[in-house]
Amino acid sequence: MTKKKIGILGASGYTGADAVRLLARHPNAEITALTANTHAGKAMSEVFPHFFMLDLPKLVEWEKVDWTRLDAVFCGLPHGTTQEIIAAVLKANPGIKILDMSADFRLRNKDSYAQWYGHEHRALELQDEAVYGLTELYREKVMAARLVACPGCYPTAVLLALVPLARAKLIDVDDIIIDAKSGVTGAGRGLKQNTLFSEAGEGLSPYAIGSHRHSAEIEQEIGAAAGSAVTVNFTPHLIPMARGEFCTSYVKLNGATPDDLRAELERAYAKEPFVHVTKKGVLPQTQNVRGSNYVQIGVVADRIKNRAIVLSTLDNLVKGSAGQAIQNMNLMFGLPETTGLEQIALFP
Repeated sequence: MTKKKIGILGASGYTGADAVRLLARHPNAEITALTANTHAGKAMSEVFPHFFMLDLPKLVEWEKVDWTRLDAVFCGLPHGTTQEIIAAVLKANPGIKILDMSADFRLRNKDSYAQWYGHEHRALELQDEAVYGLTELYREKVMAARLVACPGCYPTAVLLALVPLARAKLIDVDDIIIDAKSGVTGAGRGLKQNTLFSEAGEGLSPYAIGSHRHSAEIEQEIGAAAGSAVTVNFTPHLIPMARGEFCTSYVKLNGATPDDLRAELERAYAKEPFVHVTKKGVLPQTQNVRGSNYVQIGVVADRIKNRAIVLSTLDNLVKGSAGQAIQNMNLMFGLPETTGLEQIALFP
């Protein structure tokens, strides 16, 4: 197969950089355009020195890219800036494939988007066609899509753990508590006081309590699986490491046992290349998936009667962002889903 010509919007961010890292060794991809308006004119290795060995195009302003020459574009721009840019890219090249790693097309309900993101959606005609890109749940739709809205990192970890259980009616979807923790790359590469080493190191801090925007995605997808509106208790925390994510979900059982939950997850993911359900007594750990596109899920009985604890972990920049986007790109181009994504976790 001829290599697909790939562009990356927002290549100077962490998700954009991880897309470059993975695509640089993808046998069917050729990176031909990289944008970063604030770093326009620079070599990628000036912004990320670990790319010193790669022959990459220079960073340019997004307006200067000839989109008609590309087959696919990955978007790593912040939410709110993505909608109009993607609309412009699709106007220039209606046949291009879009892998959006921002939040701008994840929510199907326009009123919900305005509520959570503080402004009306600026590309409603595209919002209607966007496919939610949680690969394991929407594989067939992703294969036929032009625009895929790749999920947030927290929703990916939580939904892979809970959607099969909600769909099978094994848990009470009105009683879900999610304790989530992410490395500081989840906050982006921009300068923020709370992500400075002296502020984030040697400590643990919650943020966006009761108001994190990823709650909307989690509720949207668990609600779809359960067939009813859902509200979850979701609290994220910042942990002092660069990458990695761990979600602990406390659930009430619907006449099931923790072993039933594990069996349902094993059944749901028996043929999935990147989702691993641990054996009874084996606990997921962030170091088991660091740098990889893999997800680990485990189930433990709670000491409280009729409750269980579901554990899930992934790398927030890979399966939680760039890796999942590449997994979706593979499907959109009819490639083997695992192409370019079979790296083993980096340990220690």
